[in-house]
Amino acid sequence: MAFLSFTQEIAIDLGTANTLIMYEDQIVVNEPSVVAISVADNKCLAVGRKAQQMIGRGSQQIRTVRPLKEGVIADFQACEMMIRGLIKMIPQKNKLFTPAIRMVVGIPSGCTEVEIRAVRDSCEHAGGREIYMLYEPMAAAIGIGVDVEAPKGCMVVDIGGGTTEIAVISLGGIVANKSIKTAGDDFNRDIIDFMSRMHNMRIDEPTAERIKIAVGAALPELEEAPEDYLVTGPNKVTALPMKVLVSYQEIAHCLEKSVSRIEQAVLAALESTPSELYADIVERGIYLAGGGAMLHGLAKRLQDKITIPFHVAEDPLLSVARGAGIALKNYDRFGFLIR
Repeated sequence: MAFLSFTQEIAIDLGTANTLIMYEDQIVVNEPSVVAISVADNKCLAVGRKAQQMIGRGSQQIRTVRPLKEGVIADFQACEMMIRGLIKMIPQKNKLFTPAIRMVVGIPSGCTEVEIRAVRDSCEHAGGREIYMLYEPMAAAIGIGVDVEAPKGCMVVDIGGGTTEIAVISLGGIVANKSIKTAGDDFNRDIIDFMSRMHNMRIDEPTAERIKIAVGAALPELEEAPEDYLVTGPNKVTALPMKVLVSYQEIAHCLEKSVSRIEQAVLAALESTPSELYADIVERGIYLAGGGAMLHGLAKRLQDKITIPFHVAEDPLLSVARGAGIALKNYDRFGFLIR
């Protein structure tokens, strides 16, 4: 009976904006962290992309919820529904039985014990048998390919949806870290406010996300400039339809304050870094991961400001999930990192 596997090992990057699941060395689920719930009977109607499409489009009988806020669980029941629904999306080779689930979940390095317990409870209620936690900056470093066990310092900046995690890693441990609640969601809010203030247009979060992906920028001058993005929406005063071409220069201006906060957090983390590790970081550079790392010109801006090379991960969105999967698969080697 050795050929039958009764345990399903999965790695989850439980993010504020997106949740990714890695199974058998592949990212099998990459969905927005949204769940649609029926108001009448409190049942889950949809999760992920299907639920996201219902935002602002459903009746009062449908409630769309983002269960995580600023990297932690804000709605326990909705989070449990979402995790359960996303796990069901994993392709099943054997449908004769339901395997036990062994999972490792990425969590922000600034999590309290209460917040960690909430994640563990949600995963257990969603069907997890064995639940392990791994700090997101450590998972991102492993996913990028950094040798986290080496006696050399490396710095990882993971810009997610709800938090930006900055960590200095050496000898398999986090030596210095900084976690701030400024990240992708703040960029979206900045864009919503900008469109309302400068163009008198009312937009919602999905539209702001599309603008950020298309023309989001950290610098007003880019060598490879993205094309202007056409936004359609109602005038906030007259409610008449409008069409506005938005340039990356405008978005760079409206994101200035949020990007500056991330700059200051990186500098604060460097200030608390031991001098020997600081020298290693200057030599090796700083790694950017998470969806926010894809903001046009961000790496160049940080490099010009801090005068240390910045490297964007090959697949910044997948770094945490991939690293958590590697840690779970190689538990004998990385087990000491998992709690």
